[in-house]
Amino acid sequence: MAKQSWIDRARAEPAAAAALAIFVISAATLAGAWYFQLVVGLPPCPLCLEERIAYHIVIPLSLLMAIAALVRAPPKLLMVGFAVIIVAMACNVALGAYHAGVEWHWWAGPTDCTGPLTDLRAGGSLLNQLQSIHIVRCDEAAWRFLGISLAGYNALISLLLAAVAAYGLVARKPA
Repeated sequence: MAKQSWIDRARAEPAAAAALAIFVISAATLAGAWYFQLVVGLPPCPLCLEERIAYHIVIPLSLLMAIAALVRAPPKLLMVGFAVIIVAMACNVALGAYHAGVEWHWWAGPTDCTGPLTDLRAGGSLLNQLQSIHIVRCDEAAWRFLGISLAGYNALISLLLAAVAAYGLVARKPA
Protein backbone atom coordinates (compact mmCIF):
# COMPACT_ATOMS: atom_id res chain seq x y z
CA MET A 1 0.00 0.00 0.00
CA ALA A 2 1.44 3.37 -1.02
CA LYS A 3 2.03 5.99 1.61
CA GLN A 4 -0.33 8.98 1.43
CA SER A 5 1.09 12.45 0.95
CA TRP A 6 0.11 15.12 3.45
CA ILE A 7 -2.04 16.76 0.75
CA ASP A 8 -3.98 13.53 0.22
CA ARG A 9 -4.40 13.16 3.98
CA ALA A 10 -5.65 16.78 4.26
CA ARG A 11 -8.22 16.08 1.53
CA ALA A 12 -9.40 13.00 3.39
CA GLU A 13 -9.61 14.85 6.70
CA PRO A 14 -12.11 17.78 6.49
CA ALA A 15 -10.88 19.38 9.73
CA ALA A 16 -7.30 19.42 8.42
CA ALA A 17 -8.44 20.88 5.09
CA ALA A 18 -10.42 23.59 6.88
CA ALA A 19 -7.50 24.43 9.17
CA LEU A 20 -5.08 24.59 6.24
CA ALA A 21 -7.46 26.86 4.32
CA ILE A 22 -7.73 29.14 7.35
CA PHE A 23 -3.94 29.19 7.67
CA VAL A 24 -3.37 30.07 4.01
CA ILE A 25 -6.10 32.73 3.81
CA SER A 26 -5.06 34.32 7.12
CA ALA A 27 -1.38 34.40 6.19
CA ALA A 28 -2.20 35.87 2.78
CA THR A 29 -4.42 38.52 4.37
CA LEU A 30 -1.74 39.58 6.84
CA ALA A 31 0.87 39.55 4.06
CA GLY A 32 -1.44 41.77 2.03
CA ALA A 33 -1.73 44.21 4.93
CA TRP A 34 2.06 44.36 5.20
CA TYR A 35 2.28 44.83 1.41
CA PHE A 36 -0.01 47.85 1.58
CA GLN A 37 2.02 49.21 4.50
CA LEU A 38 5.58 48.54 3.33
CA VAL A 39 5.35 48.57 -0.47
CA VAL A 40 2.39 50.79 -1.32
CA GLY A 41 3.19 53.16 1.55
CA LEU A 42 -0.17 53.19 3.33
CA PRO A 43 0.60 53.28 7.06
CA PRO A 44 -1.99 51.55 9.25
CA CYS A 45 -4.19 53.51 11.62
CA PRO A 46 -4.69 52.34 15.23
CA LEU A 47 -7.86 50.42 14.29
CA CYS A 48 -6.03 48.70 11.43
CA LEU A 49 -3.36 47.52 13.85
CA GLU A 50 -6.04 46.19 16.22
CA GLU A 51 -7.62 44.27 13.34
CA ARG A 52 -4.33 42.43 12.77
CA ILE A 53 -4.32 40.95 16.29
CA ALA A 54 -6.83 38.24 15.37
CA TYR A 55 -4.58 37.10 12.52
CA HIS A 56 -1.61 36.85 14.89
CA ILE A 57 -3.70 34.43 16.95
CA VAL A 58 -5.36 32.51 14.12
CA ILE A 59 -2.32 31.90 11.91
CA PRO A 60 -0.31 29.77 14.37
CA LEU A 61 -3.46 28.23 15.86
CA SER A 62 -4.76 27.09 12.47
CA LEU A 63 -1.39 25.57 11.60
CA LEU A 64 -1.42 23.66 14.89
CA MET A 65 -5.01 22.62 14.21
CA ALA A 66 -4.05 21.25 10.78
CA ILE A 67 -1.24 19.23 12.30
CA ALA A 68 -3.50 18.01 15.10
CA ALA A 69 -6.16 16.91 12.61
CA LEU A 70 -3.59 15.09 10.47
CA VAL A 71 -2.25 13.15 13.47
CA ARG A 72 -5.83 12.42 14.54
CA ALA A 73 -5.87 14.39 17.77
CA PRO A 74 -8.94 14.02 20.01
CA PRO A 75 -12.05 15.57 18.42
CA LYS A 76 -12.67 17.74 21.50
CA LEU A 77 -9.26 19.39 21.02
CA LEU A 78 -10.16 20.20 17.42
CA MET A 79 -13.57 21.50 18.50
CA VAL A 80 -11.99 23.88 21.01
CA GLY A 81 -9.46 25.10 18.46
CA PHE A 82 -12.11 25.79 15.83
CA ALA A 83 -14.30 27.49 18.44
CA VAL A 84 -11.42 29.82 19.35
CA ILE A 85 -10.90 30.65 15.66
CA ILE A 86 -14.63 31.34 15.23
CA VAL A 87 -14.65 33.70 18.23
CA ALA A 88 -11.48 35.52 17.10
CA MET A 89 -12.79 35.98 13.58
CA ALA A 90 -16.27 37.01 14.75
CA CYS A 91 -14.67 39.71 16.90
CA ASN A 92 -12.65 40.78 13.87
CA VAL A 93 -15.80 40.94 11.73
CA ALA A 94 -17.29 43.32 14.30
CA LEU A 95 -14.10 45.42 14.49
CA GLY A 96 -13.75 45.57 10.70
CA ALA A 97 -17.40 46.56 10.26
CA TYR A 98 -17.05 49.19 12.99
CA HIS A 99 -13.92 50.58 11.28
CA ALA A 100 -15.63 50.64 7.88
CA GLY A 101 -18.57 52.50 9.46
CA VAL A 102 -16.15 55.04 10.93
CA GLU A 103 -14.63 55.53 7.45
CA TRP A 104 -18.09 56.12 5.96
CA HIS A 105 -18.83 58.53 8.86
CA TRP A 106 -21.83 56.46 9.95
CA TRP A 107 -20.66 56.77 13.57
CA ALA A 108 -17.85 58.35 15.51
CA GLY A 109 -14.56 56.55 15.85
CA PRO A 110 -11.98 56.58 18.61
CA THR A 111 -10.82 60.05 19.59
CA ASP A 112 -7.13 59.21 19.19
CA CYS A 113 -7.42 58.87 15.40
CA THR A 114 -10.63 60.64 14.31
CA GLY A 115 -12.23 64.04 14.61
CA PRO A 116 -10.67 67.49 14.35
CA LEU A 117 -7.09 68.10 15.36
CA THR A 118 -6.50 70.92 17.81
CA ASP A 119 -4.50 74.02 16.88
CA LEU A 120 -1.10 73.78 18.52
CA ARG A 121 0.57 76.88 17.03
CA ALA A 122 1.44 78.48 20.36
CA GLY A 123 4.46 76.35 21.25
CA GLY A 124 8.19 76.59 20.63
CA SER A 125 10.18 73.45 20.00
CA LEU A 126 7.17 71.33 20.94
CA LEU A 127 5.32 72.78 17.97
CA ASN A 128 8.21 71.96 15.66
CA GLN A 129 8.12 68.39 16.89
CA LEU A 130 4.36 68.10 16.51
CA GLN A 131 4.44 69.50 12.98
CA SER A 132 6.65 66.61 11.88
CA ILE A 133 4.23 63.99 13.23
CA HIS A 134 1.77 62.49 10.76
CA ILE A 135 -1.32 61.04 12.40
CA VAL A 136 -2.95 58.26 10.41
CA ARG A 137 -6.67 58.88 10.65
CA CYS A 138 -9.13 56.05 11.25
CA ASP A 139 -12.01 57.92 9.62
CA GLU A 140 -10.39 58.27 6.18
CA ALA A 141 -10.12 55.21 3.96
CA ALA A 142 -6.65 55.20 2.45
CA TRP A 143 -7.66 52.82 -0.34
CA ARG A 144 -10.88 51.46 -1.81
CA PHE A 145 -11.64 48.87 -4.46
CA LEU A 146 -15.22 48.46 -5.72
CA GLY A 147 -16.23 50.96 -3.03
CA ILE A 148 -14.95 48.76 -0.20
CA SER A 149 -12.05 49.84 2.00
CA LEU A 150 -9.39 47.62 3.49
CA ALA A 151 -11.40 47.56 6.74
CA GLY A 152 -14.43 46.35 4.80
CA TYR A 153 -12.41 43.64 3.08
CA ASN A 154 -11.03 42.61 6.46
CA ALA A 155 -14.59 42.17 7.76
CA LEU A 156 -15.53 40.06 4.73
CA ILE A 157 -12.38 37.90 4.94
CA SER A 158 -12.89 37.43 8.68
CA LEU A 159 -16.48 36.34 8.03
CA LEU A 160 -15.23 33.82 5.46
CA LEU A 161 -12.64 32.49 7.92
CA ALA A 162 -15.26 32.12 10.65
CA ALA A 163 -17.45 30.18 8.19
CA VAL A 164 -14.55 27.87 7.23
CA ALA A 165 -13.82 27.30 10.94
CA ALA A 166 -17.51 26.49 11.50
CA TYR A 167 -17.27 23.96 8.67
CA GLY A 168 -14.19 22.45 10.31
CA LEU A 169 -16.05 22.29 13.57
CA VAL A 170 -19.00 20.31 12.18
CA ALA A 171 -17.32 18.37 9.36
CA ARG A 172 -16.74 14.73 10.00
CA LYS A 173 -14.26 12.43 8.33
CA PRO A 174 -16.04 10.27 5.74
CA ALA A 175 -16.54 6.70 6.87
